Amino acid sequence: MTKRIVITGTDTGIGKTVFSAGLAGFLNGFYWKPVQSGLDGETDSEVVARLAGLPPGRVLPEVYRLKEPLSPHRSAELDGVAIDVARLSLPDLPGPIVIEGAGGLMVPLNRRTKFIDIFAQWRVPVILCARTKLGTINHTLLSIEALRARSIPLVGIAFIGDEVADTQRTIVEFSGIRQLGRLPLLDPLTSETLREAMVAGFDLAAIAGGE
Repeated sequence: MTKRIVITGTDTGIGKTVFSAGLAGFLNGFYWKPVQSGLDGETDSEVVARLAGLPPGRVLPEVYRLKEPLSPHRSAELDGVAIDVARLSLPDLPGPIVIEGAGGLMVPLNRRTKFIDIFAQWRVPVILCARTKLGTINHTLLSIEALRARSIPLVGIAFIGDEVADTQRTIVEFSGIRQLGRLPLLDPLTSETLREAMVAGFDLAAIAGGE
């Protein structure tokens, strides 16, 4: 059975696309972001294609490409599009698949369904990305409770940003969820610096081999 991992975040703009690129590159697998909101500049799929070093065809096309950088439900409404969640079925491909959600768990896809509802249907193991800045304890613990309430398997937490040891420790102690590692903010951000940071900051073999 194809290994699938969902990457989600405690919020938007925290760096989960960069983490997804690093993980997809390490796994030499596929990347899929089913819903993209905002088409000005690089899309998340284009960022991953640039950073992951994957062969052509490994970055799958989005099911929905929406113009405005808003919550998918609103961006779709402005585009005159109705997001049909039945179209968001998991791909079956000959290799690992890294699947990235949009924003946080409670982001609406339409007026009835949130991303977390889709994750609950998929039952695919999730990696939760959390920034290390102020406020992350609350956001991360709430996200973990939401995942547990729906029996969604959680692989662990990937912190993104400068090390804040007590914050990271507090989240792990209160949640009982393992810290997978930490990805610093990279400057410059290139495929080479990302690969080096992922190898240095995470036990990638454990992530790849775990469920």
